[in-house]
Amino acid sequence: MTTPPGFDGLHLRHWTPSRRDDGVLVLAFDRADASVNAFSQDALIELGEVLTRIALEPPKALVITSGKPTGFIAGADLKEFQDYDRRGTVEEAIRRGQDTFQALAELPCPTVAAIHGFCMGGGTELALACRYRVASDAPSTRIGLPEIQLGIFPGWGGSARLPRLIGAPAAMDLMLTGRALSAKAARAIGLVDKVVEPAILVDAAAQLALQGTQRPLKQRLLGWLTNTWPARKLLAPQMVKQVARKAPKAFYPAPYALISTWERFGGKGIRARLDAERRAVVKLAATPTARNLIRIYFLTERMKALGKGDAGITRVHVIGAGVMGGDIAAFAALKGFEVTLQDREQRFIDAALQRAQTLFEKKVKDATQRPAVAARLKSDLDGAGVTDADLVIEAIIENPDAKRALYQSVEPRMKADALLTTNTSSIPLDELRGHLQHPDRFAGLHYFNPVAQMPLVEIIRHDGMSPETERRLAAFCKALGKFPVPVAGTPGFLVNRVLFPYMLEAATAYAEGIPGPAIDKAATRFGMPMGPIELLDTVGLDVAASVGKELAPFLGLEVPAALATVDPSKRGKKDGQGIYKWENGKAVKPELPAGYVVPEDLEDRLILPLLNEAVACLHDGVVSDADLLDAGVIFGTGFAPFRGGPIQHIRTVGADALLARLQALQSKYGDRFAPRPGWDAAILREPPA
Repeated sequence: MTTPPGFDGLHLRHWTPSRRDDGVLVLAFDRADASVNAFSQDALIELGEVLTRIALEPPKALVITSGKPTGFIAGADLKEFQDYDRRGTVEEAIRRGQDTFQALAELPCPTVAAIHGFCMGGGTELALACRYRVASDAPSTRIGLPEIQLGIFPGWGGSARLPRLIGAPAAMDLMLTGRALSAKAARAIGLVDKVVEPAILVDAAAQLALQGTQRPLKQRLLGWLTNTWPARKLLAPQMVKQVARKAPKAFYPAPYALISTWERFGGKGIRARLDAERRAVVKLAATPTARNLIRIYFLTERMKALGKGDAGITRVHVIGAGVMGGDIAAFAALKGFEVTLQDREQRFIDAALQRAQTLFEKKVKDATQRPAVAARLKSDLDGAGVTDADLVIEAIIENPDAKRALYQSVEPRMKADALLTTNTSSIPLDELRGHLQHPDRFAGLHYFNPVAQMPLVEIIRHDGMSPETERRLAAFCKALGKFPVPVAGTPGFLVNRVLFPYMLEAATAYAEGIPGPAIDKAATRFGMPMGPIELLDTVGLDVAASVGKELAPFLGLEVPAALATVDPSKRGKKDGQGIYKWENGKAVKPELPAGYVVPEDLEDRLILPLLNEAVACLHDGVVSDADLLDAGVIFGTGFAPFRGGPIQHIRTVGADALLARLQALQSKYGDRFAPRPGWDAAILREPPA
């Protein structure tokens, strides 16, 4: 290929044009000074200049590809997007993207996007502006429009073009869920025209551009029929109903705005659709929900960065095959580690292996691969795997004496550089490390239940732990696809310490006679994913009682008798009976009594203790800063993401206003609502990020 004439006057930093012998122009996006392609305004402006030049002397065809080996285009540069929001120039930025991609769509020559690796957001919108799309069959190729997860929806023409290409039902499903598709799945719905091996991607794209292709009649009919006025009026209410089951409009307005915009303008011309898209996205970008969700995105990137480098861990030995230990072992095997699982009796290991099979059947779609995954998880009644393990995870009962005794028998058998960790949910590490020969290689590695779903792992520090141990454990968490959050080894660490007062107050309210469903509804109305009574049953009343035994004295709280004494046959979801009866994995909640009036202060009684303890954790240095605290509580408890985390919520509502409400509860109910240290901190009075 040669550098084409006509581009000499352009000083290109991000785009590289070259002409093939067959007359096809290949335009490679290779953003300068960046490891990943994301659309900065500079890159977008430069693309616009290139397209203007191409339009003057059109080639036989244009293929757009990536100059980065890892992926096509990740989307827009979100740091720039935050800056536009602060400066009030979001509309200008969105208009520029729309105009640039529309110029691509209007080129008087065939255009093809050659996609390899991730293709997200603005990258997918660029591909939609092309006439055709070719994708590599590499496992890394994933195509999606995840903007809904940021509190907005596709604003560079994606929502205007996709329904016409693949039909409204499939298009809206893709945009409303934000999920990413493999190349094969994208081809199946018509989003991609052809799937080929990576080595021939550009050649195949050029060939498709020159020869063209006719889309299947069914796809073309769907693209027309499902966007007609009667279809929009029929489908839109159904979409709203489906969305409402998972995302209340007051909390998450973006899905509803997307459906409404399509319903009102989906039958109009491209310019009208683009104008409607832009107006809606500009409005959404200014909402607290979008600002908080974008902030959370950057918090996840920060946590991922904690896990950089090689963990030096390939073999994991787990001691304790209960629900947590067994699931920790199964998940590690699922993620590619060689795992041995030990317990005092074979029956416990067998039960864990059976649960693991259920996990593998659910997560490993290719049935032929499941035996290899299952083979990585081995029963180890005698604990022989300790000597070969790079990482030992203890997950036995919450008893300091039992844990210390186990360490004394295990540590002498471990490799010289192996790490010893505990999954304790509340015991301070200073109580556990006393007799260790190598406390520098000992840490807490606290998972959350259910292990396969909860994204957070707390790395519990103590003052004798080495920085290298923390680094390796963070890298191990990243290899698992988990977010690591380093926290101090004080009782309850971060997540349980913040969550415990909330759950304890729920148990207290229940003991007073407030129905469980009323308590749960108050919490979910605030935005929690699950009510605290249901959560107590899910975690296990026995586990909650054990945590309470450790945390209540430390926090100066009292545990209600109903929670302190647990019937061993009625521990919650795992027994089918706890506070609620459980059927098919779901809580059976009784109806509220006729005429029952929910106490007006119930939401404050639940949420303010959580905020109160979050303030204390920040004051005590349990985490290094407010951002990590918010991230840990969101991903460890499910705290309403649209609120941005406890500290962000305090800043939004106002620290002084919330403190006054807390003091009012203290006057009415007693000192369990006494403000914890830290409410006077200046950081609580900073404007929301």
